[in-house]
Amino acid sequence: MFEHVDAYAGDPIFSLMERFVSDPRPQKVNLTIGFYFDENGKVPDFGCVDAAKAWLADNPLASPVYLPMDGMPDYRAAAQKLAFGASLPQVQERLSAIQSLGGSGALKVGADLLKRYFPDSQVWVSNPTWDNHHSIFQGAGLATNTYRYYNPQTRQLDFNGMLEDLSKLPAQSIVLLHPCCHNPTGIDLTMEQWQQVIAIITERKLLAFFDMAYQGFSEGLDEDIKAIQLMAESGQPFLLSQSFSKIFSLYSERIGALYVVCETPEIAQTIQGQLKFTVRTNYSTPPSYGARLVNHVLGNEALTSLWQAELEQMRQRMHDMRQQLVSKLTGLRPDCDFSYLAVQRGMFSYTGFSPAQVARLKDEFGVYLIDSGRMCIAGLNNKNLDATAEAFAAIC
Repeated sequence: MFEHVDAYAGDPIFSLMERFVSDPRPQKVNLTIGFYFDENGKVPDFGCVDAAKAWLADNPLASPVYLPMDGMPDYRAAAQKLAFGASLPQVQERLSAIQSLGGSGALKVGADLLKRYFPDSQVWVSNPTWDNHHSIFQGAGLATNTYRYYNPQTRQLDFNGMLEDLSKLPAQSIVLLHPCCHNPTGIDLTMEQWQQVIAIITERKLLAFFDMAYQGFSEGLDEDIKAIQLMAESGQPFLLSQSFSKIFSLYSERIGALYVVCETPEIAQTIQGQLKFTVRTNYSTPPSYGARLVNHVLGNEALTSLWQAELEQMRQRMHDMRQQLVSKLTGLRPDCDFSYLAVQRGMFSYTGFSPAQVARLKDEFGVYLIDSGRMCIAGLNNKNLDATAEAFAAIC
């Protein structure tokens, strides 16, 4: 019956993780998967989340019934305040929102909705982007294409190429955008550049879909949603996926949200119903535990302050590791320009290394990056920084 089914080649990042785990070298360095690691190389537990877990243990649910299809109302209200910030009143009445299974679940529900009501539209993602963007939209039946974003020669943003590509798209094309901490390059747009992009989206009547997984990791919680706020001010409809995996260290709880900003309150009600239907035909209802944790933290002033402090500590540590790496590389190889790494933001950096150089790093030095040359800055710490810099300098 199933003889015709193709074998799954495996996810390249998770497969590389398996190779790293089996590598016997004690000085190996993991800069592959998108986990935030602390200075000791551990995925941390947030103090605010631990406090929320203790509170939930003392205040169990009265009855473990299903959540509504669109999720926990209090959680959705708290999450959207974080996602839109001061611009929330501008979109509140025309906003549809659901709790989702992480950021990936939000993208999938959004993709299914778009396929049903924009069947002839195609999706345009940055070149490069997170590989799963292609898989999720293609899995929903939408064709994916790329617009220019990264220039491998300059190792900088190809902004003119991006504008030129977007300005040629047909109306109702779906454009996937990273509001902050671009994955995989770490190269973000300035506010002036975002204004130009949003002007093209408005003029061409394109449908923007923002994917926000790292709010707070670039410049700060409020600063990292400036692109979202500019889009809200434009009056254009758009979609936004939100993830709490990284910024709450709640990877396994699969907690996120999907928002659709509509033209009118009446349309928002219709979209809300269709989002519920999409969820019902997929996983029916979301789980409650992760949502209750996030809702309790965001609803408690003291825990919110603690979370913001912990998040800022993470952001600052990654910033410091990035700057120290560039400084060490400059000292080791003054003939090579590594300054481009210093201006990148978030968990990831695009090193510009070729697959052959990445293979050398792994085979000769035990430093693991993915084949594209992307590295997870959060994998660096004071114990492995020197070894990583020396390995990079050796293959430059």
